[in-house]
Amino acid sequence: MSHYESPIRTPLVLGDKTYHNVSEDVARPVENKPSRQWWIVFSISLAAFLYGLGCIIYTISTGIGVWGLNKTIGWAWDITNFVWWVGIGHAGTLISAVLLLFRQRWRMAINRSAEAMTIFSVIQAGLFPIIHMGRPWLAYWVVPIPNQFGSLWVNFNSPLLWDVFAISTYLSVSLVFWWTGLLPDFAMIRDRAIKPFSKKIYSILSFGWSGRAKDWQRFEEVSLVLAGLATPLVLSVHTIVSFDFATSVIPGWHTTIFPPYFVAGAIFSGFAMVQTLLIIMRKVSKLEDYITIQHIELMNIIIMITGSIVGVAYITELFIAWYSGVEYEQYAFLNRMTGPYWWAYLAMMTCNVFSPQFMWFKKLRTSIIFSFVISIVVNIGMWFERFVIIVTSLHRDYIPSSWTMFSPTFVDIGIFIGTVGFFFTLFLLYAKKFPVIAQAEVKTILKVSGQKYKAIRDGVNYKKNNG
Repeated sequence: MSHYESPIRTPLVLGDKTYHNVSEDVARPVENKPSRQWWIVFSISLAAFLYGLGCIIYTISTGIGVWGLNKTIGWAWDITNFVWWVGIGHAGTLISAVLLLFRQRWRMAINRSAEAMTIFSVIQAGLFPIIHMGRPWLAYWVVPIPNQFGSLWVNFNSPLLWDVFAISTYLSVSLVFWWTGLLPDFAMIRDRAIKPFSKKIYSILSFGWSGRAKDWQRFEEVSLVLAGLATPLVLSVHTIVSFDFATSVIPGWHTTIFPPYFVAGAIFSGFAMVQTLLIIMRKVSKLEDYITIQHIELMNIIIMITGSIVGVAYITELFIAWYSGVEYEQYAFLNRMTGPYWWAYLAMMTCNVFSPQFMWFKKLRTSIIFSFVISIVVNIGMWFERFVIIVTSLHRDYIPSSWTMFSPTFVDIGIFIGTVGFFFTLFLLYAKKFPVIAQAEVKTILKVSGQKYKAIRDGVNYKKNNG
């Protein structure tokens, strides 16, 4: 081999896979009965979801007073959970759209699960604005319907309205993007199906995909257009969510660094969630040959980079508070670090800034157990970040009489547990009925990044050189 040739990259598909093996492996979880582990995890998620549903019904029938809110802290767990779920939804679009535009091949095995995760987490986020409206049966008032209510028009200055627009746009684009990618896979399962009922269902889902060159051409075009639409959405949606705080005049919220720092934090927590799900998935669905250590390592590198960006943002906030000379701003940050909520600030700093730095060591970022632990730690830290921003900025006002502490009630906690349960219930159902790996895309990279083909190529080169 001449020293001009680039070193061969590690294969993205392990094992001696043929095209048929890929189809078999992707269709196996869909065609077989769910395993015992699947049923156990599914029952736990469903129970959590039903408990949360009970808490939501209780909130709506009794009133928002059942939450732990008080006169000073009018926003707490509801908005923390909302921002947390929107953030988790960001990695899916990023993995799919941005990495598609940059032609990164390693996205092929993980993009499907990441997109599904986006949709399910945005659904959870969408629940919160509806619940905390107090009167959700009037939720359609946030839609700008002309002439519906006489001269009454929606209030475009309201952050609630920005959230509604951000979420609905994000959900619809992500859904179309995800579904488009699924078409060839639905068609594969349709063609393999034995029972007439499932054949019928999958043929409806696949929109009459025939696999002709024309189908593929349109598929490529639509994917690129949607990726181009979704990429600015990654930036805009979380920027809008950050405006909920940044456009106010409350010290600790009124910061211009919020938009980029929220976006970095969203990608950070999103990748951590993808990591958590994929490490479980590769074990349960036996996909170790497709979701390889290399995938996990690349994701850890992104977690490390975005975690460092978030760390820089935290330091910038502290520096600007000191540099501005505004004592209210300085007090807000001093209170965060040394006030009664110091433990939340410490948890946020440890989980988000300190823990990802372990990923500089190759031994740690290629360890599955360690990656799994860090991915959960990061998501806990990102939840605390939102909690710190929201609650500590509100709980001590200018008047000592409005100094209060916030403590969540069982309803607050129950709704949060419910959304986590709902998310996992949806994800488990998806993993059972939908192909979890984009088999058509994996097949396109098999020749260039599969283990078997590398071995064949090396053998041919060896014969050529020593023939």
